[in-house]
Amino acid sequence: MDRSTSLDIEALKMTQEQYILAAQPNPLHQRGASECSGQVYPAVGIYGWRKRCLYFFILLLLVTMIVNLALTIWILKVMNFTPDGMGNLRVTKEGIRLEGVSEFLLPLYVKEIQSRRDSPLILQSDRNVTVNARNDQGQLTGQLTVGSEMVEAQCQRFEVKSADGERVLFSADEEEISIGTEKLKVTGDEGVVFSHSVETSHVRAEPFQDLK
Repeated sequence: MDRSTSLDIEALKMTQEQYILAAQPNPLHQRGASECSGQVYPAVGIYGWRKRCLYFFILLLLVTMIVNLALTIWILKVMNFTPDGMGNLRVTKEGIRLEGVSEFLLPLYVKEIQSRRDSPLILQSDRNVTVNARNDQGQLTGQLTVGSEMVEAQCQRFEVKSADGERVLFSADEEEISIGTEKLKVTGDEGVVFSHSVETSHVRAEPFQDLK
């Protein structure tokens, strides 16, 4: 009697455990059931004001690119950019060539300046034109200034040579002034005035004129 009663109690416990397990929800079973039932979950994306902001930034970027491209084309057209140079500036094998009137607001460093073969080289200034010569240490060794009232040269020795460059027609330094021409002619009415002594080997008057 006791044995049968204990078997019935164990069978009842097993029945209760099966009922409890059956009553608890199973995640895997629910997931499979939901997939089998055909339920559709919403896709993850950008919606609402975020989507509108994204479209606005894309449109702004596109407009900026178009404006930059238009400005670049306009600058190239206005500045007259070509494969050979820009505007009146042409880059050649011999150097840089400028055509027309050019103005330099900052210092210009060049080795040689040449004009066209059929045109002179003109340097213009509102005040004066000054040409400086310096040594390797940057010290001023010579200066030529062309002003509105005078031409001034500052150097150790000033020379004027003939067309062929062989004869010195005029030279001046701190010690003496030398004239290398065959004849020195003074056309002024008052002649020449010397405040100190004069040394010469020959003095003569004009033909058929008196020497005074």
